[in-house]
Amino acid sequence: MKKSPGRLADRLKSWLALGKIWLTPGMGVKRWLIGLVTGTLLVGLGFSVFMLDLYRSRPESAVLSTLALSFIPRPIRIVVLLLAGGGLIAFSLWRLSFALLAPFAKSGRNVPEILASYRRRERGPQVVAIGGGHGLSIMLRGLKHRTTNLTAVVTVADDGGSSGRIRRSLGLPPPGDLRNCLAALAEDESLLTQLFQYRFAEGDGFRGHAFGNLFVTALAGVTGSFERSLIESGKVLSICGRVVPSTLSDVTLEGELVGAQTDALRRVSGESRIQSVPGAVWRVWLNPEDVRAYPDAVQAILSADLIVVGPGSLFTSILPNLLIREIREALAASRALIVYVCNVATQAGETDGFSVKDHLDAIERHVGAQLFQAVLANTVPAALPPDGMAWVGDPVPDASVLVVRKDLADAAQAGHHDPQKLTSALMELLERRRKIFRI
Repeated sequence: MKKSPGRLADRLKSWLALGKIWLTPGMGVKRWLIGLVTGTLLVGLGFSVFMLDLYRSRPESAVLSTLALSFIPRPIRIVVLLLAGGGLIAFSLWRLSFALLAPFAKSGRNVPEILASYRRRERGPQVVAIGGGHGLSIMLRGLKHRTTNLTAVVTVADDGGSSGRIRRSLGLPPPGDLRNCLAALAEDESLLTQLFQYRFAEGDGFRGHAFGNLFVTALAGVTGSFERSLIESGKVLSICGRVVPSTLSDVTLEGELVGAQTDALRRVSGESRIQSVPGAVWRVWLNPEDVRAYPDAVQAILSADLIVVGPGSLFTSILPNLLIREIREALAASRALIVYVCNVATQAGETDGFSVKDHLDAIERHVGAQLFQAVLANTVPAALPPDGMAWVGDPVPDASVLVVRKDLADAAQAGHHDPQKLTSALMELLERRRKIFRI
C-alpha cells in the first residue's frame, strides 16, 4: 500500500525538526556526531584499501592513493586506518553518552554506574507496598533502590492536620500520606523534595500546611482530577515507581475503644480522634463500609510478585486499606508472596502491650482469614526502649504463617525500621520463595 503524500510530508517535517534540535548550538553533541561519521569513514576506507590490496587489478588513482596513505607499507596502513577509525568511533560514543546523560547524572556518580543501576532496578520484581503514615515511606526509601516496578497503595482515611483541613475545605482525598510516599520515592531527595515536605510554621491560613499538600491540591485543580495530580507530582519529583490511593471515595474511619476505667465500648469517629482519645482500640471500620477500591491499586496487587503490608499504625494506617472489600479480594486472588511487616515498637493509644501475634489477631479479627504467608518482625533488643516506647513482644509460634525475626531497627532512629535492612530482608524472603517454587 502506497503512503499518501501528506503522510510522507509530515514524516519529512518531523525528521527536519529532529535534525534542527540536534544541530541547535550548545547541545554539546555535534562534535561527537562528526567524530562518529569521521571514524566510520576511516573504518570504511581501511576495508576498501584491504579489498584493493587483495583484488587489485589496476593502479590506484592519485586521490585514492593519497587517502589510503600509500606512502606507508600496505599492512601497516590498513591497521592504522582501522585502529584510528575504531578508536574515534569508541571515543565519540563515550563522549556522546556523557553529553546526553549529563543533565540526569547525580554528582559523584559516573554514567556507567547510573546506567547499571537503572537497568538493574528496571528488571526488579513487581512490588506493592500497602499502608500509610511514616512507616510506609521509610520502607519505600529502601525498596526504590532495588526496583522501579514499585506501587505504593496508600490510605486516605486521614482527617487531621493539614490533610484534614484540605479534605474538609475542598472535598479532596487527604494528600498527606500520599505526599510522604511521593517524597520517599523521589530519585534524588534533594532541595525539591525538601521543599515538597516543607511545613509552614506561621502565617494566617498557612500555619501547619505542608507545601506538598498544597502543591498536590493545586495540581488537582489544574489537571481536573486528584489522581492525575498524583501522576504529575510524581513526574516533578522523578519518582521510582508510582503512588496510588486505596480508594477515591470520601471515607471516615470509625472505631470502638475500651476505656481504661470501664469495659464499656466507646464509639469514636475520625482517624485523628481514634489516636487521641484514651482507651484501647478494639475495632475499626469505614463509613461508608462498601467503597470501591482504586482500580490501579487492584491491578497492581493482582500483577505483583511481592506484596508488603506495613509497617505503620495498625488501626489507622494499615487496616483502613484492608477493610476495602476489593483490596481484600485482590489479596486473596494474588499469587504474590504477601508479607506483613510488624512494627518495631508499640504505638501509644493503638497497640500498647502488643506482641507480633496480637497484631496478627487484630488483623484477622477485622478481615477474616489470614492474608499473609510470612511475617517479618524485629528481634527484641536487650536494651531498654526509650521513654514512652515499648518493643513489640515475641510472637507465639503459628504453623500457618512463617515468622522471621531479624535485626531491622534503625540505630539512629529509635523505634523505626532501617530502610536498607528491611529491604534486604524482604528480598531474601522473595528469593527463598522463588527457589522453593522455581518461579
